[in-house]
Amino acid sequence: MSKSLAWFVWAATIALLGSFFVWPLVTTVQRAFFDADGHFTFAYIAEVFKNPIYVEGLRNSFLLALASTVVTLAIALPLAFLSDRFDFRGKKLLNALVLVPMILPPFVGAIGVRAMLGQYGALNTLLTHLGILDPGATVDWLGRGQFWGIVVLNALHLYPILFLNLTAALANLDPAMEEAAANLGCTGFRRFRRITLPLIMPGLFAGGTIVFIFAFTELGTPLIFDYARVTSVQIFQGIKEISGNPFPFALVVVMLAATLLLYLASKLLFGRGEHAMSGKATTASGARTLSGAKGTLCALAFAGITFIALLPHIGVILESFAGDWYRTVLPAEFTTRHYADALGHYLTVPSITNSLKYASFSVAFDIVLGLAIAYVIVRTKLPGRHLLDAVAMLPLAVPGLVLAFGYLSMTQPGRAFEFMNPGKDPTLLLIIAYAVRRLPYVVRSAVAGLQQTSETLEEAAQNLGCPPLRTLRRITFPLIAANVLAGALLAFSFAMLEVSDSLILAQQQQHYPITKAIYELFQLIGDGKFLAAALGVWAMVFLGLTIAIASKILGKKMGALFRV
Repeated sequence: MSKSLAWFVWAATIALLGSFFVWPLVTTVQRAFFDADGHFTFAYIAEVFKNPIYVEGLRNSFLLALASTVVTLAIALPLAFLSDRFDFRGKKLLNALVLVPMILPPFVGAIGVRAMLGQYGALNTLLTHLGILDPGATVDWLGRGQFWGIVVLNALHLYPILFLNLTAALANLDPAMEEAAANLGCTGFRRFRRITLPLIMPGLFAGGTIVFIFAFTELGTPLIFDYARVTSVQIFQGIKEISGNPFPFALVVVMLAATLLLYLASKLLFGRGEHAMSGKATTASGARTLSGAKGTLCALAFAGITFIALLPHIGVILESFAGDWYRTVLPAEFTTRHYADALGHYLTVPSITNSLKYASFSVAFDIVLGLAIAYVIVRTKLPGRHLLDAVAMLPLAVPGLVLAFGYLSMTQPGRAFEFMNPGKDPTLLLIIAYAVRRLPYVVRSAVAGLQQTSETLEEAAQNLGCPPLRTLRRITFPLIAANVLAGALLAFSFAMLEVSDSLILAQQQQHYPITKAIYELFQLIGDGKFLAAALGVWAMVFLGLTIAIASKILGKKMGALFRV
């Protein structure tokens, strides 16, 4: 790639992210700090911290994020340690099953949880049959435990991300350092706390940051649980008054500031480089084979966590097949009617078409731009390539809710991007939103492929007179096609099931994507919840297949796609 073309890629990326990443945030900040007359003011931000309802929402959001991160860490860290240090029967299958919880957005899983934990749901019925509850008595699990229900759903959905980061960090750990500590008498948990944990802290914090930001800004699950006193739901409800109410903008700015501070903290504390280690490949140490009772216990630990994590999925599946599910442990009758009805419903057919269209165009754009960015980062000596790498990964650090609200703000009447107002036709805006949000996956997977591919073949082709672009098309791309495909599959599948952009930007029925259709179906009286569950299962199958293929291609390097 010529230097002029590399600079063009650099400038195009900055222009794109400047227009559709920085500018939406700027317009949101502007509306939060300037009054109707254009005068600068802190009054709106100050009012957020004075209003007890907003303060309660921020406190609840922070506590949700903190609790979700702690529970996620409590699940992921032991599993990652067992996976790295021991070999046992069924390990490969169980490692693959760890990723299964990622195939369903937690707000869809909440539909299944409501069926099991409702006042007349499966759990209360089971307790009645066991004699723990008196006949007719019920426990309002969701009314009393909305907070912890959301925490558990977040943790069960997100622990694979932290697991992937931790297994990658443990795989890069030099066993000689732990062996040296053991030789000096530092063993057991003390060695883990003093030696292992500090060395894997960058991976832990990278995954933990993603978990915290996701839980802090999660919108769908609190909506399904009717847990309105959180900032994300307050912002969503404020969309109806976006033209004249400055406080939703102020809430978005406070949320954005909190997430960016966390992101900057992770970079300052753990982004300066890793401890120098010789790597596992240079040492004789490896995973220890466990058999008998110990091996069985390790397998049961994985299987048990996976089963618990799949309970929301099981609830959704049972709901989708239920002809009637009231005061019974399992549905009283089963039917496949909801699947046919879901695919034939006036909301779902256009939503599937819309999601395919939005996701396909966004991923096609991401492949072209992501491959170009990766090539500049890895194959050129451009002075600004490291900045380009950091800028391309920034969308991972900004919550989808914040960015979606920014798009809504920048397309209001009188703004430069008014022609893209989602009240008219949000197609172009949703394609751009999906592309910007998922660009890091393609960039990071392409970078990994280029780093693993020697430049020798490219140099040989160019020495024989093959132009740079033809070399890229005929030589380089076929060598890294598997990596690019893996990143593209993840970008496509997550775009198909994007929640925040879909709920906020798709405002008219004919433009609903799948997730907005699921949310609208769930609110319908009658069979709505069954149809929503059936559509959720279709989405689950689709996303499961794509993640399985991407995981097969990338292996342990898949964790790098979820780092900010």
